[in-house]
Amino acid sequence: MEIPNVRTDRLGLLIDQFDRAREMAQVRLAGLGDEEYLWEPVPGCWSIRRRGEETTPRAFGPGAWLLDQGAPEIPANEYDEVARQAAGGMTVAKIADDWSVSVERVEQILAHTGPLPPDDAPFTTLAWRLGHLHFCFAGQWEWAFGERRQDPKLLVDFSPFAAVATERFWTSMDRWRDSVAAMTDEQLDTVGFSQYPYGSDADEPFISVLWGSILEFIHHMAEIALLRDLWRARFAGEKEQRLSP
Repeated sequence: MEIPNVRTDRLGLLIDQFDRAREMAQVRLAGLGDEEYLWEPVPGCWSIRRRGEETTPRAFGPGAWLLDQGAPEIPANEYDEVARQAAGGMTVAKIADDWSVSVERVEQILAHTGPLPPDDAPFTTLAWRLGHLHFCFAGQWEWAFGERRQDPKLLVDFSPFAAVATERFWTSMDRWRDSVAAMTDEQLDTVGFSQYPYGSDADEPFISVLWGSILEFIHHMAEIALLRDLWRARFAGEKEQRLSP
């Protein structure tokens, strides 16, 4: 039975999920100020930093502000993905190249048994999480629908101003969404429709790449929403202290 305005096809379900997540994310980003955008809740955060002041070895960006990036590593929450890649026929050398780590590191992960090690990834600011999403989606659009030649790390001009960053981000996301929404079933099933140079996109049907991209969007937007809650709670607590006799 068909229900008006409800899609049940593969692409329709994913686009509807993205659209709903986008609506929620826009509400949660409303009123974002520069101080909150760059807030570092703990020491050692990754963020965006002025060129020449970066603190990570592989910070990148085409302009005056760079997005922090550390040395290549595979976090514990990706061990299962590495195992799936190997089970799907990817060689250890190809997996190592995808993750920019050594063959020995991949072999170590594939041989791992028992409890996973704790995740010691650095804490990232709201600016970093938004910049990371922007960089990923801009790059995936370029390497699926664009000219497939520009380095993804040079596509996004990171900004220290929240309003500028969010406007650029939504413009990029709208372009990505419109291109995806126009895809055919044949394109969705094409292995290598995306040639995005980081990760395994080129080895997967695009429907799988699309599913993973939307998961990434929801995942990081949930983190951003929590950071906004923490900022508001911190500000409210400081205000109460100032007003108390």
